[in-house]
Amino acid sequence: MAYEVPIEELRNICDPQGLNFSTTDQVEPLVGILGQERALQALRFGLTIQSDGFNVYVAGRPGTGRTKAVMSFLEEIARDKPTPSDWCYVNNFRDPYRPKAIQLPAGQAKQFRLDMETLIGEIRRRLPTAFESEQYTKRREAVAKAFEEQRQQILTQLDQAVQQMGFRIQIAPAGLMLVPIKNGKPMSEQDFTSLSEEQRQQIFAKRIAADTEVNTAMKQVHLAEKKSQEQLRELDRETALFVISPLIEDLKEKYKASADVVSYLEEVQNSILQNLARFRGEEEPQAASPTPSPGAATFFRQYEVNVMVDNSALHGAPVLTEINLTYHNLFGRIEREAEFGALVTDFTMLKAGALHRANGGYLVLPVEPLLDNPVTWDGLKRALSSKQITIEDVSERLGAIPVKSVRPEPIPLYVKVILIGDPHSYYLLYSLDPDFSELFKVKADFDVRMERNPDNVRAYVAFISGLCRKEGLRHFRREAAAKIVEYGSALAKDQRKLSTHFAQIADVVREASLYAEQDHAEYVTAEHVQKAIEARIRRSDMLQQHIRESMLDGTLLIDTDGEVPGQVNGLSVLTLGDYQFGYPTRITATIGLGRDGVLDIEREAKLGGPVHTKGVLILSGYLTRQYAWDKPLTLSARLVFEQSYQEVEGDSASSAELYALLSALAELPIRQGIAVTGSINQWGQLQAVGGINEKIEGFFDLCAAKGLTGKQGVIIPQSNVKNLMLKEAVLEAVSKGLFHVYAVENVDQGLEILTGVAAGSRGADGKFPDGSVHAKVDGRLRKLAEDLHNFGKAED
Repeated sequence: MAYEVPIEELRNICDPQGLNFSTTDQVEPLVGILGQERALQALRFGLTIQSDGFNVYVAGRPGTGRTKAVMSFLEEIARDKPTPSDWCYVNNFRDPYRPKAIQLPAGQAKQFRLDMETLIGEIRRRLPTAFESEQYTKRREAVAKAFEEQRQQILTQLDQAVQQMGFRIQIAPAGLMLVPIKNGKPMSEQDFTSLSEEQRQQIFAKRIAADTEVNTAMKQVHLAEKKSQEQLRELDRETALFVISPLIEDLKEKYKASADVVSYLEEVQNSILQNLARFRGEEEPQAASPTPSPGAATFFRQYEVNVMVDNSALHGAPVLTEINLTYHNLFGRIEREAEFGALVTDFTMLKAGALHRANGGYLVLPVEPLLDNPVTWDGLKRALSSKQITIEDVSERLGAIPVKSVRPEPIPLYVKVILIGDPHSYYLLYSLDPDFSELFKVKADFDVRMERNPDNVRAYVAFISGLCRKEGLRHFRREAAAKIVEYGSALAKDQRKLSTHFAQIADVVREASLYAEQDHAEYVTAEHVQKAIEARIRRSDMLQQHIRESMLDGTLLIDTDGEVPGQVNGLSVLTLGDYQFGYPTRITATIGLGRDGVLDIEREAKLGGPVHTKGVLILSGYLTRQYAWDKPLTLSARLVFEQSYQEVEGDSASSAELYALLSALAELPIRQGIAVTGSINQWGQLQAVGGINEKIEGFFDLCAAKGLTGKQGVIIPQSNVKNLMLKEAVLEAVSKGLFHVYAVENVDQGLEILTGVAAGSRGADGKFPDGSVHAKVDGRLRKLAEDLHNFGKAED
């Protein structure tokens, strides 16, 4: 049943008297997340279950506070979680290109690094002193003296032996030389040549035996020297261990709970013993090489500890977010430095990524920038599947030729990843990426609306109170808070709902506070809120104003009074980013003889979208059902949006098109002061459409600019009444009888309002009442069919 919507149904007004406070500084701030119970249940489930793949995708529109809400929720539950371990990388002395990862309790990695710095510094200080001590010097001299005595003894015995063979030993730069003697004196070359051949041969024979003695003696010297060197090395090792061992053992005792640290300390000790010369401050002899040996700073770097994750200041589990989702920011990187003209690296140049820092806790990532970096997305899936964080050069992921670099040991990964994005991205990933459904099994949907009930209204006010306290804004009087509640319903486009687009709500609160401050008001009033809302519209409505001006000066032809057959004012909505407004559009219909049926000029000109085309086809279905019972539909009708030069999409104008068509067929004029919106089905029922408030207000503003007559208004589907949150200017005009809002359920009710003639219902005899709209349409269609039939006969 059609009715004029009463003023109390045009806007769900929030009564300030129903709010049990005077100003919001009397209200406790909001605690927790408002209006997202479904999403919170999903979050709790996804964060509680520890099975593989139960990471979370938070789906919601930007501005609903999803990121802030998720972070607050995670930080709350993370407080009660255990603090995860620290991680560090140390040198692998067996294979320096594969650094080792060490796990330590929270806070110990930094301490371990300091302990190692102290250890190496203390060893470098103590070792030279130990090797300069009197005791060490005496023991070293004793070894050297023993070797020298043994050497002299061997050489003396050798000299005696060769003298008996007629030779004497002379020490030359090239080694030992055997010189024949005569009468106890070395034989000169002249003496040797003056000997007979037989005597010389005898000397040569003895020399062979003497050489054997020399070789035997030299072997003994070499063995004695080798033994002496071993004794010296053992002495050095013993002296070094005397210094090193207590220091190492102290650290081993301190970190005995970590087998990895104990094993590493043993390797450190062995490395120091192998490089005592460096610790003693001596330069080791270098073989000829094109690559210079590392300096002291570079050499001692191998004993450093590279702390990747330090949780010493953390209480509970980490909660991190990363917005610059490059591969290195998420997984860490390998840095390099120039050395002798080449880029080199080692384990100390490994840098942690967000996954390292969030390990053992929660990592929140936005979907859009993540998908903008395919390598990062692929790496994240690999890390979650393998449960490992691997630091590597991203170029290798892209197939580049690998360069010599470190390959650090992977770190085990225990993290919950929460992706935040829009629902569309979720559906795309679910459909196109087979790994996505296995790794992100929990979806948390953030709603854009919530119920407008007393509890949620109080929570809305608590949100305002908390924002004012947090940002130092002026607090709100209850009348102003009531206006914010109404604004929330307007954003939700439903009298029964409140918007959860808290970013936009907060902006209005901030702007209203500014106006109160400019007025030197202690509190924000309802007038300040209304000014903020109107100012937001004013900053975005330039195009709307230009369109209205074109209608007022006659450039765009729109009538708001009078009656015209085949012409109706439809209502359209235009969305420009964050601003949406409605405006009327003239829709006309013409009828002629023919079999073309109903032609949509927008479609023929390729300016009609598929949904609009569907609406026109449904209109044809209505005509067939309503009138083609006893005759064929033979007509040629044209429908057009006049002065429309852009694509027309949607079916919200299908009822207006039908009214124009029926008016043209019945030759009944339509009231031009009444605009129409609503889609129809084949049974002639009006269905709800979007943008209902913007459409009504757009037509109202035009009528108000031209002059309200009391005969103007709009027809809307009855199912849209619950969506009405009209501005106060419309309510004031309705209260004075200058503007009307009619709610109808079907086409017949709308026809009666537009034409002032009863629509009529088909009787038992199959006919419509005389003089009704449908009777006139039916008669016109019958005449068109007969005229077309007779026209064909006349030609014959």
